[in-house]
Amino acid sequence: MDRLDHLESQSIFILREAYARVEPLSMLWSLGKDSNVMIWLARKAFFGRVPFPAVLLDTGNELDEVYAFRDEYVESWGLSYINADCPALEETDPSLPLNSRHAARKTLGLKRIIADQGFRGIFLGIRRDEQAVRGKERVFSPRDESGTWDYKDQPAEFWDQYKTEIPPGAHLRIHPLLAWTEVDIWRYIQREGIPVVPLYFARDGWRYRSLGEKDITRPIRSDAATIEEIIAELETTRQPERAGRTMDHDSEDAFERLRASGYM
Repeated sequence: MDRLDHLESQSIFILREAYARVEPLSMLWSLGKDSNVMIWLARKAFFGRVPFPAVLLDTGNELDEVYAFRDEYVESWGLSYINADCPALEETDPSLPLNSRHAARKTLGLKRIIADQGFRGIFLGIRRDEQAVRGKERVFSPRDESGTWDYKDQPAEFWDQYKTEIPPGAHLRIHPLLAWTEVDIWRYIQREGIPVVPLYFARDGWRYRSLGEKDITRPIRSDAATIEEIIAELETTRQPERAGRTMDHDSEDAFERLRASGYM
């Protein structure tokens, strides 16, 4: 096996293990590169179909190209789709910086859809290399009744043995891509021919490296207009992946506060 084969096999094992042991399940689908890879892996794991709903936490302020991609691929991939509207900015924690409050709308939207649908497991396309706080995650990560993450008290995961027993009202965040890197994602997209939102490819010297809402996401300077050029750029850049996410430039503890309270 090469590295991509190993990562693919590991992720498919995680998807199938969760499907066998946790119900009901859903998968968060932001329509970014990572969540598209996760959908692709789920289709491989379950012989061409995704046997649980794909959920977009919709602020109403996603990028236009993201909505266009959704409209095409919900049908093309035969997805069971839930559009989960997120609460207004006024309902978020006023003590957070403004950019983080925009992001916190998705935290509240996730809590609402979990309560409405009774999900016990949620697949997310996060990776450890993406952000320092996410590096503390487990593959099967428990959340309490309020969605709070106690990153100081998490189950050990040795030899692919995962703890799936949780108390009533709690749920699991399940991370099939946790061991992947950004370069792994793009190499897999290239190998498999996975569609992605065109905003990832440079136009007029700018491209999006990470996709989020219009209010809190900006493109970066780049001439990488193909997957090959993106991979080459990532192999040399020292710029962080989330450089275009304005919330990441808020106070030092803002992202950790968001994550602890239930942010993805």
